[in-house]
Amino acid sequence: KKILIKADLIEPFEDVRLENFDKFTLQFHLNQLAKTHSKDRVLQIRSYMRAIFAEAVDQDFLSKDPARMVRPPAKLREVDKTTLTWDQMRAALSKLTLRDGILLKLDMSNALRPSELFALKWRCFDPTAQTLDIQETVYKGKIRPYGKTKGSLTKVPIARQLAKELTSWRQHCKDPSPEAFIFPGHRGSFMDSSNFRKRVLHKLAEELELPKLTFQVIRRTIATLGKTKGHVKDIQGMLRHSKASTTTDVYMQSLEKDVRTAINSIHEESMGTGTTGPAPQEPLVASAISAGSSPSSVAAPPKESPALKRSGSLEREEMPPAKPVKGVVLEFATKMRQSRGREVLLND
Repeated sequence: KKILIKADLIEPFEDVRLENFDKFTLQFHLNQLAKTHSKDRVLQIRSYMRAIFAEAVDQDFLSKDPARMVRPPAKLREVDKTTLTWDQMRAALSKLTLRDGILLKLDMSNALRPSELFALKWRCFDPTAQTLDIQETVYKGKIRPYGKTKGSLTKVPIARQLAKELTSWRQHCKDPSPEAFIFPGHRGSFMDSSNFRKRVLHKLAEELELPKLTFQVIRRTIATLGKTKGHVKDIQGMLRHSKASTTTDVYMQSLEKDVRTAINSIHEESMGTGTTGPAPQEPLVASAISAGSSPSSVAAPPKESPALKRSGSLEREEMPPAKPVKGVVLEFATKMRQSRGREVLLND
């Protein structure tokens, strides 16, 4: 966030005094950012811009807030919604070496962020419990003891077969010590995620003619395809989102195949062709007569209980007329009318 604020706000305006800002200057700057940056980044900058100038007003550096009426640009770049299929994911895995293959399997199975994936050390791996303890993240060439969200740093379960492959991979590593990285670079340190993306993922996308292949695409794909493998809360837990709305609204995408399946299912159900339950049964007496049995041999329907008979329709038994309750009703009505200043004559 500091990097974004510095690049998009501080550097372009570092020589401009606070009192010289106006709404049009800020709006024009935001519109220019929208031409080259993603929708998410532009909206973040607008949020930071408004927060900065609101704080300036609160601290009496400014009398009016020039950013208060700054609107989101009308033309924002579309958010990337690329997802892959299971076949495309498997095709990508089949082209990789042992280390890169295990790395990508782990990323596909657990939808890890690259900052978490490349910071993993062998002390984080528990082969007995089949878990990975995410303790650190890597960003801009530095190891950080915190993650993107509060729930980022936690223990995550991994697939049984993947735990075996990680154990086997540890035996091939030059440095299997607890403090060594699980997926080290050439010099033994952690790999750079952008380098891996260009060297491996982009190359695979070109070779397999995939629309796109990045860690974000993989994470979005797993969220989308995983909705048929578990509950939304399970996918949220796997992605470690603080809110389920982030999982459903940002990561899960609507697939045409799933929409068509839902439409066909709804149509079949509404037309009666989708119901798989038993056909409606005929009345007991009628079915017995049609089968050749005499009406007398058919069991008679159960008699109504006295309680049910008393509560039945008036056609069978008329209910006695209810006796009017004089005292309470008349007393209440008298008081109500007298309270309104009216004189009422009540007949006994």
